Amino acid sequence: MANREALKNYTQSYLNADAFEDYCPNGLQIEGKEEINKIISGVSANLALIERAIDEKADAIFVHHGLFWKNDSQTITGAKRRKIALLLENNINLFAYHLPLDAHPDVGNNAQLGKLLGINNMSPVANSLLWTGELELNVGEFGVEIDSALQRAPLIIGDQSANIKRIAWCTGAAQGFIDQAVELGVDAYLTGEVSEQTPATALENDLVFISAGHHATERYGVQALCQHLSDKFGCQHQYIEIDNCV
Repeated sequence: MANREALKNYTQSYLNADAFEDYCPNGLQIEGKEEINKIISGVSANLALIERAIDEKADAIFVHHGLFWKNDSQTITGAKRRKIALLLENNINLFAYHLPLDAHPDVGNNAQLGKLLGINNMSPVANSLLWTGELELNVGEFGVEIDSALQRAPLIIGDQSANIKRIAWCTGAAQGFIDQAVELGVDAYLTGEVSEQTPATALENDLVFISAGHHATERYGVQALCQHLSDKFGCQHQYIEIDNCV
């Protein structure tokens, strides 16, 4: 069992959360009970996740995407009100970590995805959320590996027979970093989402582009974080998957 303040302070420090400028608050977003025995982890603070956490008698929920999104309305109405009301009524803490959980060198989304996909010699790119590493697969083979690991067929732009020796990646909606990937001189760039201009940018720069799903690429950091917290504080931990096609 963990004390809420001890858990909050440790996680803030462990993820170096205060060092990040983000569009949302990182840390405790909704205050619940002081003593925490059971933690539920999930990708996003959706109503379905909160309802499942209540059914599982959770004391705290940890997510990557919290209650507040970029350019969200600041009014507490509609679905947001229902979610907050349920958390308060059931005295459940809600913790959310966005960029700090992307960047962490051990439990971060990028580090965890790289390990899951068998990427070698992984390294974060300085002053960026991008990571780079090495593979010994062709594009088609890597696509099969991604499908098997993430249970989601990736969108691949480029020559399926081309070999991948160096790859860059960033989980989630990081298609805008494709120009950085081009500058790094890698053979392929993997992220979660794709924009209209992305395929042309990839083809014009002889870069293989892989969109493997925003949700699918960001399942793993929050699980690794909560397993770490469970081991340290002696809490129960359960991950709940709420399906998302994006």
